[in-house]
Amino acid sequence: MERIEERIRELRNEIDAHNYNYYVLSQPTIEDRDFDFLMKELQQLEAAHPELITPDSPTQRVGSDKTEGFSQIAHRYPMLSLSNTYNYDEVADFYHRVERELSGRNFDIIAELKFDGLSISLIYKHGILSHAVTRGDGQYGDDVTANVRTIRSIPLKLRGHDYPDDIEIRGEILLPFARFNALNKEREQNGEPLFANPRNAASGTLKQLDPSVVAKRQMDAYFYYVPGQPTLPDSHYERLMDCKHWGLKISDAIARCHSLQEVYAFLDYWDVARKNLPVATDGVVLKVDSIKEQEQLGYTAKSPRWAIAYKYQAEQARTKLVSVDYQVGRTGAITPVANLEPVLLSGTVVKRASLHNADFIRDKDLHIGDYVLVEKGGEIIPKIVGTDLTARTESTGEAVTFPTICPACGTPLVRQHGEAAYYCPDSVSCAPQQKGRIEHFCSRKAADINIGPETIDLLYKHHFVNNVSDLYDLTAPQLITLPGIQKKGASKLVASIEKSKDRPFHALLYGLGIRYVGETVAKTLTKAYSDIDSLRAATFEELITIPEIGPKIAESIRIYFDNYDNNHLVDQLLFKGLNFSRPVQEASTSNADTQVLAGKTVVISGVFRHHSRDEYKELVESLGGKMSSSISPKTDFILAGENMGPSKLEKAKQLGVEIKSEDDFRALIGEA
Repeated sequence: MERIEERIRELRNEIDAHNYNYYVLSQPTIEDRDFDFLMKELQQLEAAHPELITPDSPTQRVGSDKTEGFSQIAHRYPMLSLSNTYNYDEVADFYHRVERELSGRNFDIIAELKFDGLSISLIYKHGILSHAVTRGDGQYGDDVTANVRTIRSIPLKLRGHDYPDDIEIRGEILLPFARFNALNKEREQNGEPLFANPRNAASGTLKQLDPSVVAKRQMDAYFYYVPGQPTLPDSHYERLMDCKHWGLKISDAIARCHSLQEVYAFLDYWDVARKNLPVATDGVVLKVDSIKEQEQLGYTAKSPRWAIAYKYQAEQARTKLVSVDYQVGRTGAITPVANLEPVLLSGTVVKRASLHNADFIRDKDLHIGDYVLVEKGGEIIPKIVGTDLTARTESTGEAVTFPTICPACGTPLVRQHGEAAYYCPDSVSCAPQQKGRIEHFCSRKAADINIGPETIDLLYKHHFVNNVSDLYDLTAPQLITLPGIQKKGASKLVASIEKSKDRPFHALLYGLGIRYVGETVAKTLTKAYSDIDSLRAATFEELITIPEIGPKIAESIRIYFDNYDNNHLVDQLLFKGLNFSRPVQEASTSNADTQVLAGKTVVISGVFRHHSRDEYKELVESLGGKMSSSISPKTDFILAGENMGPSKLEKAKQLGVEIKSEDDFRALIGEA
């Protein structure tokens, strides 16, 4: 038995070394056939001795069982976004601000190429990959560990022995151009919709419920940041070199810059050189090297003050306009989309581009057969920015004209005064609108039903669901008759639908999809009206007296509730038990003696045990308090959970702002 254990260890070490050489260093040292023999031998030994299988074994990268969904994991440190800059003057402003705030001390800037993929956070415990979590909303992300384990350039076990026992490493998951083009070619042959760009493809792939599908797409990853870890070097650059030593893939497109001129030189070089890379990029990230200086510089509510992203100018290409399609959105808005002769742009083949609206088409004087200039807005979404009129000939086709009827249902289109978009007014029988409304209603900030657009399309196609209220008639035995829906998944979906009945009034109101009624407006309305019946009885004149509700929003609310079909939908949802009213205890908070936070400005920071951050925000507002994202002398107190941001903690101490723990806060509001 000892000899078998020893051989298994030898095979794992050898296979890990070959994977590292091939996927990280791009320097294979073995033929594919010989590598397959090693893997097969290991698989056979582990099959004969399953008690010797460990999570970090190379054979455990691809699971065979589908995951029924993704659980949410709280980030130890918030995953913030970066502030963007678009010219050298803004880069200089950043550099000189850092210089001032560090009192003129010498500092280094680390310049790194910014990869255009999906942010990921890896947790290694004792050197073994424990969890992989997406960015999510920055506070909570999806646990996609099973899928990330299939990515060959990500080590299941760190190399060496000098890594911390518990470490988080952040990076970007990417789909290389070659794999992206091959995937889209395959999808085109199968009659499936094409991915717009490698980033969308990477995101869609990582959210697959079957890890074997993820493995087939051969994604890649680069890593760029280690949060926390005071025992590691103070230098960000040196930390990345440590990660490289541990077997993680670190880009070679990185430099330590000692001056603003060296930063400019890096930006100039990669503006050209990045176009030859095998993966998508959209700029350069500039970071202060010293971790201590990063902490001194601190954070804003949304981004670190010690880093910025410099975005390169969008690349343009010239191609031919072949035809125009017209898509119908959730609100009935008609969006024109240009079909183009395929052209390579920023590393991807572009075949479609947005035309925005009828005015845009008229202003550009577009004709079928015209040669147009295309660029990527933010290097992501292709758009037409001009027409090459010198290339127009007698053989060029007719001018593009906007349709007068809905391309989906044939209803005559309408255009409201002062708006650019045309709309289909038939919100009941127009299929794209109904499916869009159902998808919006199920979204996380509305009814929060765990269902994706593919499943909604399947339910609609089989006439199981024609509108939102039909969701509440679904049963598990009914669902498992549909292709691709398993018993466990059907039960979870029905449970998720049932749970949505208890969602807050404002969330369900937002889910109805009334034009101009977003999350904030929905909260404002549900503070003013205790239930849906009092809201739909409100007159235009009453509505505009509510703070933040102007004539445009008031008119939209009245148009929605003056529609028979919309009122019938609300009646159906009420009949099926949805919570379209404030709870009694919440309704009573209008009394002054229950407004325990009246006039108080509160900042929330950290991760909590008893409620989510959003739930605490709702509690603060319902009790008369005002939320703020940043600490100032006007802040009355901070509701602090675990892992409160160090910069916020320091600023609170400087300003003498009170810090309340979660238990202190619950005691204050009478919940504990």
